[in-house]
This record gives sequence, structure tokens and C-alpha cells, in this order.
Amino acid sequence: MNPAPPSAAPAAPTLTVSAAASLLLATALWASNAIVGRYLAAFIPPLTLNWMRWSLALILLLPLAGWVLKPGSPLWRHWKRYAALGLLGIGAYNSLQYWALHTSSALNVTLVGSSTPLWMLLVGRLFFGARIRPLDLAGVALSITGVGVVMTRGEWAALAGIQFVPGDLLMIAASIVWAFYNWLLSRTREPAAVRADWAGFLLAQIALGVMWSSAFAAAEWTLPAVPPALVLTPLVAALVFYVALGPALVSYRFWSLGVQKTNATISGFFINFTPVFAALMSTVLLGEPPQLYHGVAFALIISGVFVSSRR
Repeated sequence: MNPAPPSAAPAAPTLTVSAAASLLLATALWASNAIVGRYLAAFIPPLTLNWMRWSLALILLLPLAGWVLKPGSPLWRHWKRYAALGLLGIGAYNSLQYWALHTSSALNVTLVGSSTPLWMLLVGRLFFGARIRPLDLAGVALSITGVGVVMTRGEWAALAGIQFVPGDLLMIAASIVWAFYNWLLSRTREPAAVRADWAGFLLAQIALGVMWSSAFAAAEWTLPAVPPALVLTPLVAALVFYVALGPALVSYRFWSLGVQKTNATISGFFINFTPVFAALMSTVLLGEPPQLYHGVAFALIISGVFVSSRR
């Protein structure tokens, strides 16, 4: 996604205010996605929900970037790259997350998702030749500690009461998939015509990602455990529209901006703001004021991001 040619060395990553704001907005929207996805689990099968979400996102984005799908556009010359991004970021990651929410709580899903920075480091080292620095490991420790503060409400003895279910394993797989997506996203050198148009770049991923999602959803209905029908109410339809617009289009736009300006490792630490935002949203929905432990957790995660971004 950088304008430099493939042979150019990547610039040293930096964390700017605009990059941090972009990544924070994306994670806030993804926190709401976990809450809404848990609610929708009672009405829509998980892989079908993912297909509905991204198909609607595709329709919403077509007026802005329909040129990408026309013959001769840069999409078709680089379709393998977009097919990989679509599989990882659109098809697999979101399907695994919604599937996890069918058997796990939004709390557990965001907790397990806090392992993402660690997977970012491991995937980067094993598959992309990235170096793991002591500061990166220190950042992971601080960040995960902050997540622990949120999950336990500041009482570490509560960790003994947290129970993990099979859906949490799906979320671990989703975190690994997300790590691959982000490294591929940060290392990609997009054609100038696509890089200059954020909607075109996103639509290129979604168009091929919906193909993967369609295949996954079709396979889902062959499984005996899938509910026999959808339950579509006005509220359910409104929530599907929300996850297509906010946690899909808007969040992916700002996440891509943040990854461009930093790298996969630094941006990965921002994933751990998701459970913080999820906890804050829950308190608002329940009419409870934010607590001191929210501030402590936020400070710890911010410290982890700061330490990992030091050069």
C-alpha cells in the first residue's frame, strides 16, 4: 500500500497521532461488532452472517469504487494478491469470529483476541523475516496485563472464574489469520491507481472476499448443526446493516490507514483496546459509570503501544 516500488526498503515505522486515532476508531467499532455479533448469534448462522455483512458492504461501496470491477482495472492484474487479502481479512477472520460468538461470550472472544500482538510477532518472525525486539515483548506484556485488568475488573482473583469453551479456540485461529492479513497488508505494494483510491482498494478485497464468504456460507448449510432458517426482524436487519457499514467499511478503512503509517507489529497492539472499548460499551448499556480499572487498563495498553513503537 506504499507508493515505493517493490525493491525499495520499507520506511522505519512511526506512530503518529493520526495513525493512533485511525487504529483506535477501528478497534472501537470492532468492539461493538463483538457485542452485536453475540446478539445476532441467536438469529443468523455465523458464516451466513459474515456473507450477509460483506455482501451488503459490497453493495454500499459499489457507487464509490465500481470501476475496480470493470475489465482492465488493476484488480485483475493483481487478483492473486487481493484474493489472499479477501480470504484472510474478509472471509476467514470474520467467519471464525462470528462462529466463536455462537459458543463463547463477547467477553471471552475479546479476551482471547488480546493474544493477537503475540501472534503478530511470531508470524512476522517466521514468515516475513521481522525481528522480535525486547521492547516488543515488553509491549506485549504491558498490553495483555491491561486486558487482564479489564477482564477481572481490577481483581486478579477473578481469573480463576473465567471458563474457556471450544469457541475460544476458533478465536485463536482468527487471531492467527488476522496476523497474516496484517503482515500481507503492510508489505503489499499497491498499483498507484488503487492506492490513490481507498474505496477501490477495499472493494478489490471485498469483491473476492465475498466469493470466499459465499463458499463458506454454502458449506455451512450442509452441516446438521446449522439452524434451519434465518430469523429476520426489523432490529436484526438494522444490526446487520450496522455491522456492514461501521465495523466493516469504516473500520477497515481506518485500520488500513493506521497499518500503512506504522506496521503490522505496532498496529497489532491496538487490538487490545477492543476489550477495553467492549467493557466501556457494556457499562454504558447497563447504565454504569466507567470505573478506575478502566483507566488503569487504558494506561497499561497505551504503555505497551508506546514501548513497542520506540526505536
